[in-house]
Amino acid sequence: MMERRRMDAALLVLFLGHLAAALEVPLDLLEGLPQPPTITHQSPKDYIIDPRENIIIHCEAKGKPHPSFSWTRNGTHFDIDEDPNVTMKPHSGTLVVDISRAKAEQYECVYQCTARNKHGTAVSNNIVVRQSRSPLWSKEKIKPIVVQEGVSLVLPCRPPVGLPPPIIFWMDNYFQKLPQSSRVSQSLNGDLYFANVLREDSRNDYICYARFPYTQTIQQKQPITVKVLNMDAINDTMAAFYNDTDLFSEEPADERKPTFLVPSGPSSSKTVLRGQVLEMECIAEGLPTPEISWTKVSGVLPAKRTSFLHYQRTLRIVNVSESDAGDYRCTGRNQLGSVHHTIHVTVKAAPYWISGTPRNLVLAPGENGVLTCRASGTPKPSITWAMNGIPIENSPKDLSRKVEDDTIIFTDVQTGSSAVYQCNVSNDYGYLLSNAFVNVLSEPPRVLTPANKVYQVIKNHRALMDCASFGSPIPKIEWFKDSRSSTLDGDPYIHHDNGTLEIQVAQAVNSGKYTCVARNMLGIYENHIYLEVKEPTRILKQPEYKVVQRGRSAVFECKVKHDPSLIPTMTWLKDDGELPDDERLIVDSDSLTITDATENDAGVYTCIMNTTLDHDSASAELTVVEATPTPAVLSERPDAPTDLELTDQKKRSVQLTWTPGDEHNSPIQKFLIQYEDILHHRGHWHNLTEVLGTKTTAHLKLSPYVHYTFRVLALNAVGFSRPSFPSRMFKTEAAAPDENPTGIQGFGTEHDNLVISWKPLTSLQSNGPGLHYKVMWRQKTVDSEWTTVTVANTSKFVVSGTPTFVPYELKVQAVNDHGAGPEPVIAHGYSGEDLPVAAPENVQAVVRNSTVADVHWDPVPSKLIRGHLKGYKVYYWKERNLHKHNPHHSDQQVLTFSGNHTHGMLPGLHPFSLYSFNVRVYNGKGEGPASLTQQFETPEGVPGPPTSLIVTNPNLDSLTLEWNPPHVHNGRITGYTLKYQPVNNSNELGPVEELALPPNETSYTLPNLKYSTRYKFYLNAKTVMGAGPAISQEAITIMDEALPVSPFVNVNSSVGESGALISWEYWGPENNIYVEYKNQNSEAEEEWQKKLVNGSQTYMLKELKGGISYRVRLVAKGHHDQPLHLSKELVVTVPAVASRQVDIATQGWFIGLMCAIALLILILLIICFIQRNKGGKYPVKEKEDAHTDPEFQPMKDDDCTFGEYSDNEDHKPLKGSRTPSNGTVKRDDSDDSLVDYGEGGDGQFNEDGSFIGQYSGKSASRDTAEGHESSEAPSPINAMNSLNSFV
Repeated sequence: MMERRRMDAALLVLFLGHLAAALEVPLDLLEGLPQPPTITHQSPKDYIIDPRENIIIHCEAKGKPHPSFSWTRNGTHFDIDEDPNVTMKPHSGTLVVDISRAKAEQYECVYQCTARNKHGTAVSNNIVVRQSRSPLWSKEKIKPIVVQEGVSLVLPCRPPVGLPPPIIFWMDNYFQKLPQSSRVSQSLNGDLYFANVLREDSRNDYICYARFPYTQTIQQKQPITVKVLNMDAINDTMAAFYNDTDLFSEEPADERKPTFLVPSGPSSSKTVLRGQVLEMECIAEGLPTPEISWTKVSGVLPAKRTSFLHYQRTLRIVNVSESDAGDYRCTGRNQLGSVHHTIHVTVKAAPYWISGTPRNLVLAPGENGVLTCRASGTPKPSITWAMNGIPIENSPKDLSRKVEDDTIIFTDVQTGSSAVYQCNVSNDYGYLLSNAFVNVLSEPPRVLTPANKVYQVIKNHRALMDCASFGSPIPKIEWFKDSRSSTLDGDPYIHHDNGTLEIQVAQAVNSGKYTCVARNMLGIYENHIYLEVKEPTRILKQPEYKVVQRGRSAVFECKVKHDPSLIPTMTWLKDDGELPDDERLIVDSDSLTITDATENDAGVYTCIMNTTLDHDSASAELTVVEATPTPAVLSERPDAPTDLELTDQKKRSVQLTWTPGDEHNSPIQKFLIQYEDILHHRGHWHNLTEVLGTKTTAHLKLSPYVHYTFRVLALNAVGFSRPSFPSRMFKTEAAAPDENPTGIQGFGTEHDNLVISWKPLTSLQSNGPGLHYKVMWRQKTVDSEWTTVTVANTSKFVVSGTPTFVPYELKVQAVNDHGAGPEPVIAHGYSGEDLPVAAPENVQAVVRNSTVADVHWDPVPSKLIRGHLKGYKVYYWKERNLHKHNPHHSDQQVLTFSGNHTHGMLPGLHPFSLYSFNVRVYNGKGEGPASLTQQFETPEGVPGPPTSLIVTNPNLDSLTLEWNPPHVHNGRITGYTLKYQPVNNSNELGPVEELALPPNETSYTLPNLKYSTRYKFYLNAKTVMGAGPAISQEAITIMDEALPVSPFVNVNSSVGESGALISWEYWGPENNIYVEYKNQNSEAEEEWQKKLVNGSQTYMLKELKGGISYRVRLVAKGHHDQPLHLSKELVVTVPAVASRQVDIATQGWFIGLMCAIALLILILLIICFIQRNKGGKYPVKEKEDAHTDPEFQPMKDDDCTFGEYSDNEDHKPLKGSRTPSNGTVKRDDSDDSLVDYGEGGDGQFNEDGSFIGQYSGKSASRDTAEGHESSEAPSPINAMNSLNSFV
C-alpha cells in the first residue's frame, strides 16, 4: 500500500512540476505584492569569535511586509531587552554583544534566528558560538637528550589544545626554520622525527612553536637540547651526563632495514568526510634513510587531487569523494629491505543537496505545486518538515497539502495558505536546513516590458520582441500588429513560452507597431512596442592592393552604403591595430591618404564602417618599394604667378586675377589659391580653392571679419611652383554668426549631472568679435520650459543636480557682438548613468547537446537599467562531473551578449556535468546584480580512450591485458570493447575478433591464442552515447616456455672501410631499439656498448678497432616491467690495416734533399768568405790577437756579411746573439752550423784549424789556456777554419 502511494505521488510530481516552475519569479521588482520572509544572510553554523572583539551574530531577511525578528538561545526564547549587553540592529535581526562589560564565555551558546511576518515564518541554522582559545604551554623542565649516532629519534611537541587547533612549526633561537629533509621531518601532530641522527644534529635550540590563527599569537615550547655522540664519546662522557640526561642506545648503531615509527602495526583505519581533506602519514626509521612510497591497493590515486608532503611521508587528497574509500599502502624501503603498512579509509558524508535547495513557489488559488527536498549522505540522512518553524505534524491540518518523504504536494491551494516550509536533512555527521515559501496570490496581469519600446534590427536578421509579464494565474500572451485584425500565428512568427515574439528573418514589411496582450481570469493588460527594420551597412567600393615607391602617396578608397537613419562611424586600422599618430596619414569621410610613404607604412589597412546595429569591413595591403631612378627630364617646376589683382569687391566676395609664370616644358594642371588671415592667424597660409590650369581668374567667396591677403601657386607634372607675392589686403566687415556649433552631445560623468558639449566655431566662423554661446536644455519627457545660460567661448557646460539617466533636449546657439546665429537645431542626450538595480528574470537553460546549452532570460525594464543598455553577461561555471559526487568548482567563465539580447549560447561545455549560471545586465556604468543562480545538467557523451593498455604474462596460447579507465568519462562507463587480430611477418592484419567486457573490469586474459604469433589489440570504453576512441597495443605469444620469440629477423653484417654495417628487419611493438656490441675476448662483466637506432633498419658501427672480433646484437626495450627482446648474436671481425707510417729518415729522397741543402750552404759560405777576404788566409789565432781588426766579424745570416767581433775584455755580445751572465756566448736555436749535421753535438775546431773533441766536450788544454777568454759557439768562422786545415 505504501509503495502504491509513493508511485502515485511520483506521478503527481511529474504532472505538476512544470506548473510550479512557471511562476517562480523574483517579487522584489513588483511593488505591493506580499511575500513571506526569506533569510538572506546568516552567520556560519560553527561560529568561532575573537574574544577581544564584540560578538556579531548575523541574521538578515526580506519579505513584504518587512519581517520582525526574534532569537532562541540553547533552545529557549532569548529576551534581548533583558540583557543590557545585547542589542539588535534596526530593520535587521543581527545581534551585537558588547563584551566590554561582560565576558565572552557567557555567550558561548547555540543561537537560532526567526524572521516572521503575517505570511509566514523563516528560521536560520543553529549557530554555535564559541570563542577562540590560545592557551599557554604548560611549564616543564626538559632534560638534554644524548643519543648515539645512527639511531632514530622523536622530539615531542605536544602543543596546548586551542580553538581552532594551532599551526605547528620548528625553529631555532634565531627564529629560523629548522631544515627538514627525507631524514628529518615533522609529523601531522607536530612531533619532529629523525629516521637516523647524525653528528651535525647536535644543537641546544630545537624549539616547537604553535601559532593560533584567530588571535594571531605564537606560543613556544622550552628549547630541547640534543647531543649526538659516537660510541667512544658516549663511554667517555657517560659519567658527566648520567645524573641529568636521558641516554639512548648503548650498542653501536649498525645499518638496518626500515621500521615504521608512525603508524604502528601492519594496518590501521581512518574515517574521513566527503568533501574534506584526507591526510595519511607513514614515518619510518632506518639506516640508510628509508624512502617512502604510496599506492592504493584497490585502485589508482586521483592524480589531480593528490599531493605528497613532508618528503613523501604524508599523502594528501583534497575534496574527498566516495571513490576515495579503500586500502592505501605505504612502503618504506632502503638498501637492506622494506616495510609495509596498510591504511583502510572509510568515507562518510554529511548531508548534501542533490538538485539544489527547495525553491520558492508562487501559486494562484486553485493551482497545484510541489516542494522537493532532495539530499543524500552517508549514512542515509533522515528528512523532517516544518511549517513556519513548527513541526509539520503539529501544524494545522491542510487538505491541500500532502507530505511524501522528501516532497510536499499542493493541490487546489486557496488564498490564505501562504507559509514558509523548513526542510531539515540530518545524519550523524551534520544537517542541512532550508526555507522555501509557498505564496498564494491572486494578481491581474502586468506587462513588465517598458511601454512603447522601440526595437531596431537589420534586414534579414532575427528580431526578438519581448513581452515579459506577471500575474497569478499565469497570464496568456497574444500578439497583434497594426490594426489588430487577427493574432500573429504561424510563419514568420514564433511564440516563446516567456511571451517573446520572434521573426527569424526580418524584412521591411515587418516594421510597424505591435501590441502584446496579457490576460488571465482577473484582467487584461496591453503593451505597445515598435519594430524598425534597417537596411544593412555595405561597403560598395573596397580598398585595393597598392604598390607605391618610397616618398610617393597612396590613397585607399572605402565607399559605404548604410541605412540613412543610422549614424555611421568610419574607422581605419593598420595591421589590426590603431593607425599611427602621424600627420602624413589623412583620413577623409571615404578614403585614407598616406603621403610621403616609407617602409614603415607597409602593411594591411582595414576600413570598418560601424553603426549602432551592424558593421562592415574590408582590407587591402600596401607595399612600399624603393624609388627607381628615372632618366633626366628637361621639364621643371613652373615659375610663380605674378601681377595679382583684386577686382569686383563685395561684402563677402572678391575676384582675383593673375599672370601665369613660365611652364618649363610641362603644362600647368591647376592653380592653388591660398589666403592669410592677418587679423586672426598672421603667418599661417590656408588653402582656399583650386582652379584649372587654363584659367587666370577666380571668384572667391569670403567670410566676415577677416583681413585677407592672397597668393597663388601653379602645379605641373613636376610639382608646385614657388608662391606668388601676396596680394594687397582685403578686409571683410563683421556680422552675426552664420552657423551654430556642431557635434552637440549630452551625457553624464556622474549619476546626477549632464555634460553638454559641442565643437566650437573657429575664428573664421565667428564672423565678428565677442564670440560666446547660449546653452539651452530641458527634460524631454516632461513638459517644461527651456533653461538657458550664456557661456564664454568654451566647448562644454555641466548641469548639476539632474535625475539619473533622463532624456534631455539640447540647443547651443552662437552669438557675437553683432547678433545671434540662426535658430539652433535640437539635439538629444541623457543625464548620467548609474549601475542597474535589477537582475534579469525568468532565467532558464535549454540543453542542446552534451557540449552546448542555450540560456534564456527576460530583459530588465529600461527604467531599472538606469543607463544605455550595453548588453547582458552570462556567468557560468562547472560544479562537478555527474559521475563523481565531489564538487569541481571550475573557474568562472563569462560570455557577453551585446545589445538587447534575451538569450545566448554557452559552447564548449563538458558532457555529463552539473553547471551553474546567472545573468547580469550592464550599461555604460557597469554591471547590475546577478540573477538567481540556476543549474543545468549536460547529457552524457562518448568517453575518452583508456589511459593505458599493458600486455602482461605472455604464454604459449594466452596473454593478459591490463588497462586503466579513461581519464575523461563523459558519462557512466557501460563497458569496454576489446578487438584483436593477428599480424604476420609482412605486417598484414588477420581477421578481427571482438569481445564485450563489463565496466568494472580492468584486466582480461585472452585464451586459445596461436603460439609464436604477434597480435594487435584495440580497446575502447562505452557510455550510453556510444564508444569512444580506442587505445592500441601489440604483443606476441612465446614459442615455448623456455625461449621467447625474437622480433628481429634477417640480422646480417658486412665489414667495409667505414666500419661494420649491421642490417635487420624488426616487427615488434617496442619503440626503443639499440645496437649493442663488446669485445669477444673481454671479461664477462664488461658492459655492452649501446647505440640508439630508433626508426632505422641499418646502422654503421664506426667505433670498432681493426684486428679485434666483436659480439654484436640488437635489443628492443619496452616498458620497465617488460622483458627485453634480443636478436641472435653476430661475431664481427674487423681486419687489421697495414701501418702506413714510415721512418722519414730512411727515405732516399729525404737523404738526397738534405745533402743538396748542405752542399748549397757550403758553397754560399765559401763564396761569402772569398769575397770578404779577397782570397787571403788568416790563421784564427792571429785574428784573435788582432783585436782592432774591424774586418774580422761574425757572419750575418741575411746579407752574407760578418758582424762585430767581441773579445772577453769588454764582454760585448755578438749582434743577434744573447750573452749569459758568465760572459759565454751560446748558440741560438736557429743558428745553422756543421756541428748540426755531424755526429757529435759538442765537436769543435782548434785555433789552427785542426778538429778536436769528436765525441767529447772541450779539451783540457783549451780549458787551461783559454779559461779567461771567450768561449765561442760553433759558427761559420769555425767551419771555414776547419775547411782550410783540410785543404
